[in-house]
Amino acid sequence: MLVLQGMDASGKDGLTRDIFSKISPSWVNVVSFKKPTDVEIAHDYLWRINKVLPEKGTITVFNRSHYEDILVPSVYGYLDDKVIEKRYNQINDFEQYLEENNTLVIKLYLNLSFEKQEEKLLERINNLDKHWKHSDGDWETRKSWSKFMNVYEQIFEKCNKIAWNIVPCDKNWTKNYAVSKILIAKLKEINPKYPKLVSENFTADYTKSKVD
Repeated sequence: MLVLQGMDASGKDGLTRDIFSKISPSWVNVVSFKKPTDVEIAHDYLWRINKVLPEKGTITVFNRSHYEDILVPSVYGYLDDKVIEKRYNQINDFEQYLEENNTLVIKLYLNLSFEKQEEKLLERINNLDKHWKHSDGDWETRKSWSKFMNVYEQIFEKCNKIAWNIVPCDKNWTKNYAVSKILIAKLKEINPKYPKLVSENFTADYTKSKVD
């Protein structure tokens, strides 16, 4: 489970496209978490996360994640501080539970500078090819940059039973390189193997197999 967090224009979509372009789409799922729907609000905040956890042998990329349910309510004061504090512990327990049940959790924060964000948001206005990316809401969120940074610092400190990876992303190549190194190291660590052949009619050496 690859968790991508970052401010608007930090390049979560581009990173996913670049890193996983050579992997079969059969084994990679991408889920984007936006403002909760009415159905999602009617459930506990981890309900929508649990629905899309990766199956064994697959990779699921979270474009934003359960951390939005700490981040946004904290910045805009939607929830009491006591509720937020409980969520830090709940998320730590949730992620540990996943790892103890053989789901590898990798958390990436795409660290975009305030200056670079302005440059990229302006590109979405001035470049015709990027108009589709523009959202007025991104500029409204930018006004609360300092508050978001403060909450992220709290998240890094309190939700760290599974460590965060802070990725510089003002330049796409440094972002892609840093994330590639992290993922390659994790793959070497778990040392995945090809699955064994499961068949009643064939063995691994098919030249010696007999078929009725």
